[in-house]
Amino acid sequence: MTGLLVLLRHGQSKWNELNLFTGWHDVGLTPKGEREATQAGETLKQAGVKLDVVFTSLLTRATETTRLTLAALGQSDIEVRQDWRLNERHYGALQGLDKKATTLKYGAEQTNLWRRSYDIAPPPVELTSPEHPRNDLRYQHISKSDLPSTECLKDVVARVVPFFDQHIVPELSDDKNVLITGHGNSLRALVMHLENLNPQQIAEFNIPTGVPRKYEFSNQMKLVTTSYLGDQVAIATAIQAVADQNKAKNQ
Repeated sequence: MTGLLVLLRHGQSKWNELNLFTGWHDVGLTPKGEREATQAGETLKQAGVKLDVVFTSLLTRATETTRLTLAALGQSDIEVRQDWRLNERHYGALQGLDKKATTLKYGAEQTNLWRRSYDIAPPPVELTSPEHPRNDLRYQHISKSDLPSTECLKDVVARVVPFFDQHIVPELSDDKNVLITGHGNSLRALVMHLENLNPQQIAEFNIPTGVPRKYEFSNQMKLVTTSYLGDQVAIATAIQAVADQNKAKNQ
């Protein structure tokens, strides 16, 4: 067996609460999101998980979740590595728009294609827009050709999976326990890879905020077991709530 892998979606963000397309826009956690992050750490502690290294995106909602989770776990001094390739999917020209208003404007079918299809991206954001990452100082060290104007899930898979193989698999193979704090779509991209899901299956896969998902692998990095940690009834309710929210926001 290798080390354990734990995936954690950040706690509820301020734009989650406002029902806005967030993507790479940088927002913090709500009080509920902070509680979810702390609870994640307590859940890991109760499960006896001790981490060796943490990977997270560059976005505040993920880094704050990491900080609060590690504090509750009692491992605030652990190494945390940030990388843009774990960022949320870039929603292009939809970033900052109200999801329900977008549905009213473009129709439920088109909006749902932009949100949940595997290979259909929203309209791109203009290069001069503040929503384009080339205009954010945090991404100045990255080649402009790598910075997206919009993304579909297929695009996210293309950046997340190679990063995982290059930077995270060696840590797991070295028997280290790894936490990845990410986002709904960056984690869905990774789940698709780890669990060998097809585009139809991943479209229906919903990840609740603040609930650790544990993976165990063989020495050949073959998936052995996967499960959410914590109260399974509460987790099932949270997963259904995400699914219901997705349906309601398209109506």
